[in-house]
Amino acid sequence: MSRPDATVEAVTAEAYRVPADAPESDGTLTWDATTIVVVRARGGGATGLGYTYCAAAAARLVEDVLADVVRGTDVMAPPRAAAAMGAAVRNVGRPGLASCAISAVDVALWDLKARLLGLALADLLGRARHGVPGYGSGGFTSLSLEELERQLGGWAAEGFAAVKMKVGRDPGRDPVRIRAARAAIGDDVALFIDANGACDPPGALALAEAAGAAGVTWFEEPVSSDDLEGMRLVRERAPAGMAVAAGEYGYTPWYFRRMAAAGAVDCMQADATRCGGVSGFMAVDALCDAFTLPLSAHTAPTVHAHLGVAAGRMRHIEWFHDHVEVERRLFDGVPEPVDGVLVPDPDRPGLGVELRLADDLRCAA
Repeated sequence: MSRPDATVEAVTAEAYRVPADAPESDGTLTWDATTIVVVRARGGGATGLGYTYCAAAAARLVEDVLADVVRGTDVMAPPRAAAAMGAAVRNVGRPGLASCAISAVDVALWDLKARLLGLALADLLGRARHGVPGYGSGGFTSLSLEELERQLGGWAAEGFAAVKMKVGRDPGRDPVRIRAARAAIGDDVALFIDANGACDPPGALALAEAAGAAGVTWFEEPVSSDDLEGMRLVRERAPAGMAVAAGEYGYTPWYFRRMAAAGAVDCMQADATRCGGVSGFMAVDALCDAFTLPLSAHTAPTVHAHLGVAAGRMRHIEWFHDHVEVERRLFDGVPEPVDGVLVPDPDRPGLGVELRLADDLRCAA
């Protein structure tokens, strides 16, 4: 196979707002829609696609700051473009919006490279495994008990080995919700909970004790992930067999390094749509290897299906209700789990998806 001799010719971005089924909430936030910023990178007669879940302002940042930085770079060298984008946002502020914008562009550049080579992104990176287990994720605090049971029980019936629910908005009610979830999924499916940083350490430990009685094996962000001492305290005192996880709000390599060095988690989470795209996510995988930590992918299942089969420390991918619906609505070719496992299609180059026409969802410029 000859090496394509091409440069990035143009980078564009658009934002789309996709309404939720109904108003939703977790331990610290309420929402009624999800905004996705889609980036397209053109070069060599092909177009690569990337995206991030972020405010629509990220699309403006891509076109006003990052597009000129990336234009003219070698399509075969996405890490070089990633370094240039990182330098370009020094005065913008790297964490947050800028990292999300960089992530979307980076994914688009890797997708473009894979398409030009005629390879699925998973095969370009190199598969470490055939497929990656997903876990059904939703269980919003806004759901009634019946809705919670139906959603989580539905994922269990589809073959997912684990499901996750939100907690922390009403701690007094959470034990009842957890017991209802356990009854709905049975004893053979793992039950995870996610507080989204809603608790303080004493409250998190009380909730962990109640959850442990229902066989919960995963407690995500029991306290704010910025509180590394609090995270470590909960991890050290949580019931035996309950893993503490965090990392979804990591935007830079230093964030993940500090979390690992602090002993704050049993499992690191990373989100390629926030932490620097493909380049950033694979760097987190290398960090986890150095600290002997497992890695779990946060949401965005279409991207993470490819990264998950390539990342050596990967444990599982979050099959998040809202992002599943957004990606099915906007993209053709999204991977679908079989018995709870995601396997990227080797016959579809790049991410294997194409953007549908969705003018009714496009955010105003």
